[in-house]
Parts: sequence; structure tokens; C-alpha cells
Amino acid sequence: QVQLAESGGGLVQAGESLRLSCAASGRIPTSSTMDWWRQAPGKQRELVARISSGGIITYADSVKGRFTISRDNAKNTVSLQMNSLKPEDTAVYSCRLLWAGPDYWGQGTQVTVSS
Repeated sequence: QVQLAESGGGLVQAGESLRLSCAASGRIPTSSTMDWWRQAPGKQRELVARISSGGIITYADSVKGRFTISRDNAKNTVSLQMNSLKPEDTAVYSCRLLWAGPDYWGQGTQVTVSS
């Protein structure tokens, strides 16, 4: 069993930055992909950024150049640095651990960007 806990959300103004962190605990698979998703009210959940166990990274087009995903395998954490935030980035952000077994999800953290 794996537990994921996000932190770092909050309320900021447009143009400001936030850093989200996701800490994994429990029986963590040795090879896993971790990613960040977000869901805004009334919208479908969308993939924001993904990092594989080997460090391969992908981003949604909407966040390229503004967001940076990173992971620390020694600490079992994945972070999302979000710069130049826009009101349309407002959503609940959740991290996920993807491996050969069932996916694991965190409970999410709210990010609100005011204009």
C-alpha cells in the first residue's frame, strides 16, 4: 500500500508562484511514474506534468515554460514548481503514482489564482 500526501497549495495573485510537493510513503514500487493532475470546477481532470522513474518529463501545453516537475527518489517526493500563475490554473491539484499495479492518488490540494 502506498500513501500520497500533497502540500503547498494556496491562494495567490496572477503572476505569482507556488510550489507543490507530494510525499509518498509505504511500500513504494522501485520503478514508477509520478504525475500531477488538476481538476477545475465543472471541467474534466487533466494531466499537468509527468516524470518517469528514468526522468523522462512531459507537460501539458498549457503549462509548458511555466511549470517544472521534479522528483527526489531518495526522499520519495515529487514537486511541481508553478511560476507565472494564471487564473485559469485554479484547480485542485493531485499527484498520482503509476506503476504495474493499481494507481495511487493523493487527496489533492487547492490552488486558487486571483486576477
